[in-house]
Amino acid sequence: MNTTIESADWRVANLDCEHDAAALKRALSGFPGIDDIDVYPKAAKVRVRFDPSTTSAAQIRRQLGEVGFPADERRELPALPKPWRNAKVLTSAASGLLLLVGWLASMAPATEIVAVPLYVVSILAGGYFFGREAIEELIFEREIGIELLMSVAAVVAAIMGQPAEGAMLVFLYSISEAAEGYTEEKTRSAIRALMALAPKVALVRRDGREVEIPVEELRVGDVFIARPGQAMPTDGEILSGASSVNEAPVTGESVPVEKAPGEQVFAGTINGEAALEVRATRTHADNTLARIIQMVEEAQERRGRSQRFIERFGAWYSPAVLGLGILAALGLPLVLGLSWQEAVMRATVFIVAAAPCALVISIPITMVAALGTAARNGVLVKGGIYVEELAKVSVVALDKTGTLTSGEPQVTDVLLAARSDGSPSDEDALLAIAAAVERHSEHPLARAIVRRARESDLTVPEVIGFRALRGAGAEASVNGRRVFIGSPALFEDQLGAPLENFKAEITRLQDDGKTVIVVGDERTAWGFLALRDTLRPNAQRAVAALHAAGIRNVVMLTGDNPRTARAIAREVGIDEVFAELKPEDKVARVRALAEERGHVAMVGDGVNDAPALAEATVGVAMGAAGTDVALETADVALMADDLDKLVYALGHAKRTQAVVRQNLALSAVVIGALIVGAVAGVFSLPIVVVAHEVSEFLVIASGLRMLRTKGLSLS
Repeated sequence: MNTTIESADWRVANLDCEHDAAALKRALSGFPGIDDIDVYPKAAKVRVRFDPSTTSAAQIRRQLGEVGFPADERRELPALPKPWRNAKVLTSAASGLLLLVGWLASMAPATEIVAVPLYVVSILAGGYFFGREAIEELIFEREIGIELLMSVAAVVAAIMGQPAEGAMLVFLYSISEAAEGYTEEKTRSAIRALMALAPKVALVRRDGREVEIPVEELRVGDVFIARPGQAMPTDGEILSGASSVNEAPVTGESVPVEKAPGEQVFAGTINGEAALEVRATRTHADNTLARIIQMVEEAQERRGRSQRFIERFGAWYSPAVLGLGILAALGLPLVLGLSWQEAVMRATVFIVAAAPCALVISIPITMVAALGTAARNGVLVKGGIYVEELAKVSVVALDKTGTLTSGEPQVTDVLLAARSDGSPSDEDALLAIAAAVERHSEHPLARAIVRRARESDLTVPEVIGFRALRGAGAEASVNGRRVFIGSPALFEDQLGAPLENFKAEITRLQDDGKTVIVVGDERTAWGFLALRDTLRPNAQRAVAALHAAGIRNVVMLTGDNPRTARAIAREVGIDEVFAELKPEDKVARVRALAEERGHVAMVGDGVNDAPALAEATVGVAMGAAGTDVALETADVALMADDLDKLVYALGHAKRTQAVVRQNLALSAVVIGALIVGAVAGVFSLPIVVVAHEVSEFLVIASGLRMLRTKGLSLS
């Protein structure tokens, strides 16, 4: 009998680092009925898949509390306790106080005897948490980590008659361990800011009354009221009212968007000047904002190549440091003639000096901050690896429709041909006849013609006998006359209507990237309509910004005809055009660009361009807000239909990588200098410990700079 596996997510307290994640997994691994566990320490979240016939979500939740990771009742991101209530801070403070008292006691001969016990208690108090972590990591994970290096160094220093130095090491390292949780909480500020966008309650109309309910109780189909200035509690469709909606919190789009009945709104966006009645289309747990938060959380757990390399490096580096320390303690007396005590102390100093704390923490802190900041600016990057790849991009390939253009063609020209019996008297009459025929078609060009007639407030006559002409146009009877509307080829090749006198005008319009539609009867062309997909207002500026930032090639990949594609490319400043491409042709072209020119970012709508997005070094989806397929398909999702977001994403990635390189260089220089000084006997243990911890805090502060990155510049 097959049992359906269920899944449950909880925000939990006391989950601050990878060690906590490993401890939580160990605590739940033997619990009956649990199938799989995913832990997200950077989001303080755990996801458990379980067999409901064996256990329940309530039982697992109780177990989480019992093993020291209580779930938050409100499903909010838990906050660390105040420092004066944090056990790690208190034990570190106690260690420092005992160290101070011990040092003062050692100054007077009468009290010198109590100094050593005070130092020992200082070591035990300050080293309780990271010493326990070191032992658990060694026993359960079979790994030698930084905590074990520090523990061994402190114990050896005390045994070798330098308990004050051992206590100082423990005190300073315990401070950095206690501060790690608060650093992690700082990087969670982006997720916390996103979670704060949605209101806690929603005003819902039920049984003829307006009642406030928690947003978690919203159901699909509920009608809620969004008052002026209020945030939308979930995604929905406007039923009544018209207002401007500020979508910046979700899409990063700074200009409010006018919304009317039938249009969509997203959770967390802010209503403007008028009340709206909205029908909920998603629950609180499944709306656009919730999915963005979930993807940011998952992205922050995905390591980039450089971070994975550092982790693999650390896995053998720390044991190597411990091994070299032992060899130094045994070999220096034989090689350099040092005393055993001096050799052991130099080896101890070497172990502390070589500990890779700053090196290990430099990348994750920077990446988590960068991913969160990008999400707040309307750019969802699905992991550190894509930040790295974005920073290397040298070629940007852009789809035309929906990316460079709005995806909605508009009528740009209405031209009359030579007059004949029964032909329209003016441009408005020609447009009205064309709209009458096209009103029965679902083609995008047909909808554009009908929309233009409606905007011009024209009276559109009724038609009978509508028939679509596949690949050519349509025909119908208007006021008793058979009317044809379609491409020039329809009139020339199928109807035999002469267009020689209008060839120059048709060619001019087509050279401008416009699609020409002919209207007439079976013998004569009455006139022409020219349509073109409108360029996005910032397309030209964005392409220029890409060139200015050092992107070598900006190319267009489109299924449109070469003439239209070249006209758009000239206007925008595109370097190269590849037209009349089928989806499989776009994939082949992206592959060729990558082979010939390097890293390629493919930008499309995330639906029709999915194969090409997958083939590119980095696939970028435009206008992904509210679109499931776009969010799932691309490596990077631009939440708004805004090419400036692409410019921002590339610039943000470049800056992130620059900060990562700076942190790695700083860490390597400090560790190298400390190792040389330790082996040469120049640096004492206190000096090495202080330098070590200062470098760690510098790297953390440097990485947290990415929380403040704003703007849309690549420079």
